Amino acid sequence: MKPVPASATAAPVGQAGRPIRRARPGEEARLFAIWEAAVAASHDFIAPADLAFYATLVRERYLPRARIDVAVAQDDTPLGFVGIAGDRIEALFVHPGHARSGIGRRLVEHARHRPGWLSRAMPARVLRVDVNEENLPARAFYERMGFEQVGRSRLDACGKPYPILHLASMQAASAG
Repeated sequence: MKPVPASATAAPVGQAGRPIRRARPGEEARLFAIWEAAVAASHDFIAPADLAFYATLVRERYLPRARIDVAVAQDDTPLGFVGIAGDRIEALFVHPGHARSGIGRRLVEHARHRPGWLSRAMPARVLRVDVNEENLPARAFYERMGFEQVGRSRLDACGKPYPILHLASMQAASAG
């Protein structure tokens, strides 16, 4: 796995374009609406009953408890979000009305450059993400972002028959 140098990335998050901030209490319904619209646009391979199952998990368990950072419009309206846990992007969703506008890229860069993630003491780290094998646009996006496949599971984390690709990207700290 080739490291992605910090100097090869976009402008620091929050300085150019839309800001990224921590999700606020009570914002879960807006974030769920983003998740729901993004999944409807990209996950047509998931059976309706399974989609309802995942929706309940996201709405009732994940969003209220996860560390979520939100890309917002100038009026502070959420446009997309990333959930981060340790060295993993647990979730990254952008409202389809804002797809291919750079928000997803900025959210990945935000995950790569969050405070304390890279330092001189820890000059390189691996950032990981899982993606549905059948979600071809997401696979292409992560490949463009420098992620490589490092594994595959035939079932998802809930034991459902949706193969998952395990991806990783080495992130190098900048020299100065």
